[in-house]
Parts: sequence; structure tokens; C-alpha cells
Amino acid sequence: MKKIIGIILVALLGLAGMSFAADKPPKIIITTGGIGGVYYYYGTSVAEILTKNAGVEATAIQTAASVDNLLLIQRRTDPSKDTYYLGLVLPDSAYLAYTGKHQRFKDKPAKETRILWTMYPNYLHVVTSSGSGIKSIADLKGKRVSTAAPGSGTEVEAFLVLEAAGVKPSDFAKQERLGAAESAQALSQGTIDAYFWSGGLPTGSVVELATTLPRKGKKIEFVDMAPDSELVKELLKRFPGVMGTGIIPKSVYNTEKDINTLTFWNLFMGPESLPEKYGYAMAKALFENVGQLHTAVKPSKDTTLQNAVKSYGGVIPYDKGALRYYKEKGVLK
Repeated sequence: MKKIIGIILVALLGLAGMSFAADKPPKIIITTGGIGGVYYYYGTSVAEILTKNAGVEATAIQTAASVDNLLLIQRRTDPSKDTYYLGLVLPDSAYLAYTGKHQRFKDKPAKETRILWTMYPNYLHVVTSSGSGIKSIADLKGKRVSTAAPGSGTEVEAFLVLEAAGVKPSDFAKQERLGAAESAQALSQGTIDAYFWSGGLPTGSVVELATTLPRKGKKIEFVDMAPDSELVKELLKRFPGVMGTGIIPKSVYNTEKDINTLTFWNLFMGPESLPEKYGYAMAKALFENVGQLHTAVKPSKDTTLQNAVKSYGGVIPYDKGALRYYKEKGVLK
């Protein structure tokens, strides 16, 4: 009898262990960008909010940003292990990947990606310094230029702008492929003349650069891209609904005047295989605690319920769970 009771107890303990395993929260890996860019800080803040409020185990990791993030969502998500990769992505990168027009997605378009919410607008920064002689994209010819980190959304944008302007990387005196903080440091040290960066306002590494350059007898400057310029009109024509125009106010980086530039509304994305209950729980947790995000990351002030569905109706579908939440809140019918 004791032996039988012992066997029953072991079986019950085994079932209990199975129950705990079943209740283990799903692993959510949030892919961000390089340190010094807004993506990294936004992603780490979101991970903290989701872990505390959405019943998931969320972790943010540093990446080369948009294209890298889309590849990780596509290739590393594993529903059998309850592991899902989410990522912060620029809309142009998302569009090119989803439609298979990006080289790295030519053989396998990212059709399994979904939007959970639209975050905030990125502003294209074409950063240089006084005395560089760079006033337009065409002026980058013969200069030392960083086109951003390989696999980043900024790199995609840089190449789109350069192509529309008739400028090739081979036209540069030297091409670098550096992240936000590394590019700012290189410009400060005088090893490059200009760099591309796409980020929210303000971007920390650019603020720091604007502070350090005057100590070296220089000041930060940006290439102005006026809405009525032929270059901007051509880009808006080529990519309707992906690009817009905006202004970097002079107060942001202490420039002499406001800077006209291109804008891109960032996307928080995940895989189609994400269970509806997780998408719903994460959208709910984020927007019920969005004040925490706004406090931690200044550009995230534009992450609101109303803006969350800003990309709805476009080429890329929304996550079904997130959509259910937005409909419950009345921001979508």
C-alpha cells in the first residue's frame, strides 16, 4: 500500500510540475538598436512595462536596428518554445521587407510580420559641422560620410535619399558604416565630415555632439531638406505613405534655425504567429502604463492610443490581439 501511495504522490508531483511549466510566461525578446539611439532606450523601457504588467518575460537586446530586427522576427521566433521576437522598425524598412523589395528579403519577403502599434516619428538627421562646406546631399560627394550601421533602417533611408539625389557611396572620399554614437564620435574627432541618422527628437548622441563641437571651435549643422525641393518631392512620390516632412526645431540641438527634413513613423512589430492573447495583453499593458514610457524616453510622447493605429489600413497588417484592444478602446471601429 505504501508503495502504491508513493507512486501516486510521484505522479501528482509530476503533474504539478507540468502545470507550473504550462504557466511559465512566454519569452518576449524586444530587438532595438544601438546604444545612443532612441530605439535602445524605448525598447528597454517597453520591456520593463511588459514584464511587470502583461504576464510575459520581456527582454530588450541591442541590434543594428530595423533590418536586423525584421530578420530576427522572421527567423528566430519559435512558437514551440513560446518565444517571440518583437522589434522596433522604420516604416520604409518594413515596407521594403514585407514586399520583398529589400535585397535581404528578396527570396523570402517578411509577410509574417505584423504591426502592434505605431510609435513616434523619426526625423532624418544629415549631420555635419561648420566649415565642412556641406549644404546639400549633392555636397556629400568627395566627403567622408557614415551611412549608418549595416542592417539599420537609417542605412536604408540613407541609400534611398542618396539614390534619389544621384549620389553613390563610391562618390565619397570615404564611406563609413557606423551607428549613432560611433558616428557622432567620429564627427567630433574629425575622422568623418557628415553622417546619416534617423531618430526621435532629441537623440542623445546628437545632443552630446552639439555640446562637444563648440569646445573644438565648431558648431553642429544639418543638411536642410525643404518640402518644395525636387529631391523631397521625388522621394514622397516614390514612397507614398511611408515618408513625410517635418521640422527639427532650432531649440532641439541649439541650431541657428529650424531644419526641414523627412519624417518616418516608427513601428513596433511582431510575428503573425504571436497568439492573440499575448498581443492583446501587451498593447493593453503598454497603453495603460504609457506615462512611464513618456517619462523615460522623451520622443515617446507621440506613442499614444490615437497614434497607435496611425499605420492601420496600409500595406502591412496589424496584430489581431492588438487590434482587438484598440477596438475596445474605441480608436478603431
